[in-house]
Amino acid sequence: MAHKIKIEENAYLNVEDIGEGQPVVFLHGWPANNKMFEYQAQHVVENGYRYIGIDHRGFGLSDTTASGYDYNSIADDIQKVITELKLKNYIIVGFSVGGALSLKYASKYNNPNLQKMILLGPAGPSFVQRDDYPYGMKANEVTDLVNAISDDHPKAITDFGEVFFSSNTNVSNAYKDYFNRLTLTSSLIGTVKLAESLRDEDLRKDVNTIDLPVYGIHGTDDAVCPIQFSEELEKTMPNYQLTRVSDAGHALFFEKKQKINDLLIEFLAK
Repeated sequence: MAHKIKIEENAYLNVEDIGEGQPVVFLHGWPANNKMFEYQAQHVVENGYRYIGIDHRGFGLSDTTASGYDYNSIADDIQKVITELKLKNYIIVGFSVGGALSLKYASKYNNPNLQKMILLGPAGPSFVQRDDYPYGMKANEVTDLVNAISDDHPKAITDFGEVFFSSNTNVSNAYKDYFNRLTLTSSLIGTVKLAESLRDEDLRKDVNTIDLPVYGIHGTDDAVCPIQFSEELEKTMPNYQLTRVSDAGHALFFEKKQKINDLLIEFLAK
């Protein structure tokens, strides 16, 4: 079933709720929506878990708002879903910016009902290069991407998709076309503003406050969120456990879906 969760006056999130058992909350990447996890949703439900897939504001079937795309506001959105659905003993799975949002949420709320997190190619602690942090894109490169999206949304996202998949995996053109269409269902406002948040947010202080098991799964060929992101998290978070997936790009959820699905069930059960 799908829930409509109110986040502000006349604005609602779309939340997919499938199966029974321990709830697993999935946070999607930019600029997709929760449907990107359909292979993971099928697998966790078949293994006795409850899939909770949130479309962030401005993405998927959620409403588009004029503002509220900073990490702090989206963490509040996530908590509203947790509260509305009365989730207990839940687990969060976050991909890319969803991984960064997972970290922000855990740091801000420190919810005792959050048991653990699993991060797939997380876009944190910072998506862009900073002082003492030479990894990822440069801030001005993200600004150029934002300007390109504002000028020609389909072309900019299609061009960006060229680095999404690893050349070492055999992903069909049909799936690449499908995923590209999926991302283009997102609003222009949401796509631009969340990209700006990726550029501007820095979680290096936030992650030091997180005291729960965090399992990182990262592709060694990730050209969007380099594996150094997870290696930095491993250095600074005592409970961060990194699993490297060889020959996987940023789209490891599809490129290596059997491996990822097996790891998900392994970590969910720990």
